[in-house]
Amino acid sequence: MQIKQSHLVALAILGGVLLLFVVGGVVGALTKKPEAKTEAKPQAIMVTTRLIEPELRPGAIVLRGRTEAARTVIVRAETAGPVAAVPAAEGSFVRKGAILCRVSIDARQASLDQARANLKSRQLQKQASERLAAQGYRSQTQVLQDQANLDSAQAGVRQAEVLLEQVNIRAPFSGVFDRREAEVGTYLAPGGACGTMLELDPLVIVADLAESQIGKVRVGETASAVLTTGEVLNGRIRFVARDADPQTRTYRVEVIVSNPSSRARSGLSADVRIATPVSAAHRLPSSALVLGSDGRQGVRHIVGAGQVAFTPIEILEQGPDGVWVSGLEGPVNLIIAGQSFVNEGQTVRVRAETAAAPAPAVAVAPVKAASQ
Repeated sequence: MQIKQSHLVALAILGGVLLLFVVGGVVGALTKKPEAKTEAKPQAIMVTTRLIEPELRPGAIVLRGRTEAARTVIVRAETAGPVAAVPAAEGSFVRKGAILCRVSIDARQASLDQARANLKSRQLQKQASERLAAQGYRSQTQVLQDQANLDSAQAGVRQAEVLLEQVNIRAPFSGVFDRREAEVGTYLAPGGACGTMLELDPLVIVADLAESQIGKVRVGETASAVLTTGEVLNGRIRFVARDADPQTRTYRVEVIVSNPSSRARSGLSADVRIATPVSAAHRLPSSALVLGSDGRQGVRHIVGAGQVAFTPIEILEQGPDGVWVSGLEGPVNLIIAGQSFVNEGQTVRVRAETAAAPAPAVAVAPVKAASQ
């Protein structure tokens, strides 16, 4: 088959165009200059700092505690019988010796009357025996026997009086009859509970002291407590445990305080403040506290030329204006913004806090965040 001349011309033109494109692409690739590669240098994190000076303050240990009654006694029956009366109102203040519950007298009064009659008979017999002995009609042995019978009758009267008095279950001390366990008609065996008595004046405030603080507390030192009701009570330490709780490794501390009219109740939460000698401490914003890599609580601060350091601290007292801590020495350039995004030993840019306008939170460069 013969190819037309026009077709050959078209193919030649197409081949020339394609060759032109190929040659132009190769030449352009060879003559193009490579672009310079630039790498952005990571920018150091900026933190805001505040210079914290140590201050002398009256030492104090602040603990979380609770109020307890000085004495808690379940008052029990000494004799058996049904309850005949409950004169004391539940929750009322009663004086020592007041009747809380009264057991039915039953035959106890009759037994006392019988013992008194027997005593009267023995007294008359003793008097007659002495007269007869004076006249020579009775021996001294018989007189002594009559005296022994009289002594026995007197003991019988005392026993009957005690048994009769035991029907009255009385308050062992002045306090609050907090809970009644028996009602009229309840049968009480010996040892059966009538109710619970609380002694709330004085009042005891109990707290748990850490091992690190046990050497700072002594019996007789002053202490105060702020109850959840807002009431402030002042007193002294009356007891510091010698043996730690096996579960919490803390020591029980008891503070005895005056509680007129038993206003404060047992079981209230309290912030206990125990006075200790004057010492140097730092007052920090609570937001500056962080956790170190070992899990201890502390603060991050600047040392040298912008290097981050971590120092563990112990909180002495916490309030609305910050926390008092120990463990820091001298002036500290404390990081108050950005402390959660830096690590110990890292170099940062530092901006000191100004009194006119506190530094806002600074945007952080895309680096790996440190654990608090």
